[in-house]
Amino acid sequence: MTTRKVRVRFAPSPTGPLHIGGVRTALFNYLFAKKHGGDFILRIEDTDSTRFVEGAEEYINESMEWLGMTIDEGVKQGGEYGPYKQSERREIYKKYADQLVETGWAYYAFDTPEELDALRAQAEAEKKTFAYDMHSRSNMKNSLSLSEDEVKQRMEAGEPWVIRFKMPEDTDVQTNDMVRGSVTFNTNTLDDKVLYKSADKLPTYHLANIVDDHLMDISHVIRGEEWLPSVPLHIMLYRALKWEETMPQFAHLPLILKPTGKGKLSKRDGDKGGFPVFPLNWQLEDGIAMGYRESGYFPEAMVNLLALLGWNPGTEQELFSMDELVELFSIERVNKSGARFDPDKAKWFNQQHLVRKDDAELAELFQCELSEKGMKAEPGFVAQVVGLVKERVNFVSELWEQTAFFFEAPVEYDPKVVKKRWKGDVPAFMTELTVELEKVSSWKADDIKTAISGQIEAKGLGFGLVMNAFRLALVGGGFGPDLMTIAEMIGQDETIKRVNAAVENLQ
Repeated sequence: MTTRKVRVRFAPSPTGPLHIGGVRTALFNYLFAKKHGGDFILRIEDTDSTRFVEGAEEYINESMEWLGMTIDEGVKQGGEYGPYKQSERREIYKKYADQLVETGWAYYAFDTPEELDALRAQAEAEKKTFAYDMHSRSNMKNSLSLSEDEVKQRMEAGEPWVIRFKMPEDTDVQTNDMVRGSVTFNTNTLDDKVLYKSADKLPTYHLANIVDDHLMDISHVIRGEEWLPSVPLHIMLYRALKWEETMPQFAHLPLILKPTGKGKLSKRDGDKGGFPVFPLNWQLEDGIAMGYRESGYFPEAMVNLLALLGWNPGTEQELFSMDELVELFSIERVNKSGARFDPDKAKWFNQQHLVRKDDAELAELFQCELSEKGMKAEPGFVAQVVGLVKERVNFVSELWEQTAFFFEAPVEYDPKVVKKRWKGDVPAFMTELTVELEKVSSWKADDIKTAISGQIEAKGLGFGLVMNAFRLALVGGGFGPDLMTIAEMIGQDETIKRVNAAVENLQ
């Protein structure tokens, strides 16, 4: 018996920016496919033409590219199972919709939206819920209740119709979900879902995704838990179309929850908490919805963060590269319960991946910001600077605040540090210190420290007081990496110049 090749698909709708919940679904599909030497397919599910948003499809592709999820088959990449956009496959679906009607698994319905709304309103007034199902279908306007002639007459007159699935009565539908284990539904609780609409000659999600998954030979459907209630209909469709033998295995992923409170993570939570919920910026009518890329996050940090939202490796390890995730990923280790999103943890992951980066790579990223500020510096010098402070920042954009003094002399001095450190004998000592600094022949950190220490001892001053005043003169505050390293890197002339400027400005 040959083992079926793993083929998974991520199938978003181009209705707006891609939420990170969708990105996490894509990632789990990608990791599963790559772990098993399979294919990762991007399919665009654009059957709902009323919700289509210009630019959303490009956004989805760009997000996948930024995050490093290589697509094996898709609209851009092509492939032998195309087209990969549902609106380009409309002729395919009609054939299977008709087949379901012919075999008695579906029927035509002519009820108008207004008529259905009236029935829902009436049921609501009676504190009931209206469902188009096995109990109500015989009282509705459909090919089960109307004569063949009347059905034909209505269709020939161009009356709008839909095809609904005829859900059988009292049938148990069981599936062995890869995340949730054995799940059973009874068809008595299910309604007759619309599968196809004559108005736009397009199928609904339910029919389109079953037909596409079958024709594209999808082996595993890994999607969000919001699709779990649709499983019995989908299984019944496989049964009705006689495709049960090649039906994919299902896995329903837990929700990504709000940082606090109940419910799933939404854009509103991001707006309220000041953090993105989208991978890339998205242009809105009244502004921009923040994206992780433009907020300074590394793609590998986002991948790492999302992988651990609902999955755990079974060890204490938290930092992973994409290759490591592929090697370790197991769908069996995906949790059933929701995963709470933590914006601070997202920053922590970015900081950890920033620290892991090579200094030269970070320096190259930082050079862009330096150029914007009109600064020019040798790559080697910038790399050395970055290496000294990278553990103090979460983002590349924060490097300037921590390193500005390496590139320009301070023009302001922290008043709190001035009050605490620039007092008593310190100003006079600093004036004398410049003379000693001029005598240092080998401008290295150890030699600079030796010269200053000698002067401190000779004058009987506190080492901490002097060194903090010296730091204030060089950087403008009480922060920064090793002080002697700063002095060595900015050079002898610049160090002396800055001490003199502090003495002059802080009188």
